[in-house]
Amino acid sequence: MAAPTTQMHITAASAHPKEHRFNPYTNNAGSVIAVAGPDFVVVAGDTRLSNGGYSIQSRDVSKLYSITDHCVLATSGMQADAATLRKVLRYRATMYKHTHGKDISAPAVSQMLSNTLYHKRFFPYYTFNLCCGIDTKTGEGKIYGYDAIGSFESVPYGCVGSSMHLITSLLDNQVGFLTQPKNKKVLSLEETLDLVKDALTCAGERDIYVGDEAEIWIITAAGTQKTTFPLKKD
Repeated sequence: MAAPTTQMHITAASAHPKEHRFNPYTNNAGSVIAVAGPDFVVVAGDTRLSNGGYSIQSRDVSKLYSITDHCVLATSGMQADAATLRKVLRYRATMYKHTHGKDISAPAVSQMLSNTLYHKRFFPYYTFNLCCGIDTKTGEGKIYGYDAIGSFESVPYGCVGSSMHLITSLLDNQVGFLTQPKNKKVLSLEETLDLVKDALTCAGERDIYVGDEAEIWIITAAGTQKTTFPLKKD
């Protein structure tokens, strides 16, 4: 009779299994946006750092990082991974400058970022990235968009983060003119600035993870200019 009793206890224990999980990732949300012009790039991002639900960890965390005077990394996603990624890129850009006696170019940074992300493909950085800058050879504004493991392409505009789907449709219409090609034109720097401000303001009204303040960086051949404007505080 002992065998049936033992079997009964084993069956009862297995009916209520315990599951142990560890998730190393978290999404601190927020959004970044970039639009390239013939000789400039406007890149912007909000400064709110959230941690799920309605929890706001900070209202003053930048999502933009200067690699060189002519190249900026815009990142949304997990802040810890973003900080690590920036540290790696800063180290490699510094080593390039010491070796070659000049700053690394924006197209070279785009490839370096791709290689860095691909190197971590089995445990990826939980970041959503845009590499923005001026091609010093041609003087053109460049934006490169990435997936999680480093595949990238050159794009005329881009948006990543929690408001990506809200803002991308606006950019498709007002920058790419995908729905009204007959009205297509090249936006001036002032028009681009106004569009970027409107996009982040509208996103902030519909996305609780976008707010507090927006940073706008203007990249030209002369360098990078920085400005801010307020978003919603609630």
